[in-house]
Amino acid sequence: MKFLDQCKVYIRSGDGGGGAVSFRREKFIPRGGPDGGDGGRGGDVWIEAVDGLNTLIDFRYQQHFKAGTGGHGMGRDRHGANGADIELRVPVGTEVLELDRETLIADLSHAGARIRLAAGGNGGFGNTRFKGPVNRAPSYANPGLEGQEKEIWLRLKLIADVGLVGLPNAGKSTFLAAVSAATPKIADYPFTTLTPNLGVVDLSPNERFVLADIPGLIEGAAEGAGLGVRFLGHLERCAVLIHLIDATSEDVAADWRTVRGELAAYGEGLGEKLELVALSKVDALDEATRSERAAALAAAIGREPRLVSAVSREGVTSLLRAAFAQVRGERAPSEPTEADGWAP
Repeated sequence: MKFLDQCKVYIRSGDGGGGAVSFRREKFIPRGGPDGGDGGRGGDVWIEAVDGLNTLIDFRYQQHFKAGTGGHGMGRDRHGANGADIELRVPVGTEVLELDRETLIADLSHAGARIRLAAGGNGGFGNTRFKGPVNRAPSYANPGLEGQEKEIWLRLKLIADVGLVGLPNAGKSTFLAAVSAATPKIADYPFTTLTPNLGVVDLSPNERFVLADIPGLIEGAAEGAGLGVRFLGHLERCAVLIHLIDATSEDVAADWRTVRGELAAYGEGLGEKLELVALSKVDALDEATRSERAAALAAAIGREPRLVSAVSREGVTSLLRAAFAQVRGERAPSEPTEADGWAP
């Protein structure tokens, strides 16, 4: 299945049905009077987040959604049928934006989240509604109100606990494949990963979290270099970032600064997120080179980096447990206090 995380769709709710102009014409009932029924209400447009979806690919093949029109009223005070609602089913984590792509309409962050995007038009009143002591035989009725129409953007931000960042070829896909059942594409050239990948990390029955791998960043990504920063939005919901740096690089400190600069340039709080820095591919270095690269990176970040190898599994488990500890601290509900009405 192809990955699609942004799309524009057109929606329109249903028009209301018109009211009826009708009069009773029954034998033995003189001056029967008006009996025109009301029109039916137009259908609404709803959107709901559901489990089991992880892409907006369905909206590539259908971009127009229109709810049903309400039925017209009829004689004998018969009400027109209400128009059928229409529902857009999207993955959990989808944001609904106005056409300007900045104004947020809704953030569907959990399964079952459901909102109405456009309300259907009300049905018109039949002439029975206008009957009174002065006007006993009204010969007019209301037309139904028009539905609402608009264009909106859908943007998917994957629900992940931990995000992997780094330059292209930093070993992110290899790391994801080694710690989860995910099968990302792995090759020895840059930009192997073209779309985000998700994997579930199972450390123990009580230690499980979702890990997201996004395409690598290069210098100038915020200005569109490489694949740009389009996929960084998938990291906004993460509790912690794992920053992998290729230990075989000649200047590991410069690699770290490059990615940090792009995160800060993107904004949305990514530059302030907790970061676990790790030198990857350390199995390819001898002890002297490993120590030298670790020292250079420690001088840049102000703390000792972790040393990991997805091939030999060195340092992998301790890194994952450190990430899970941060996730648990971030996601855990706050303890009740006396201010909340709780006392020990």
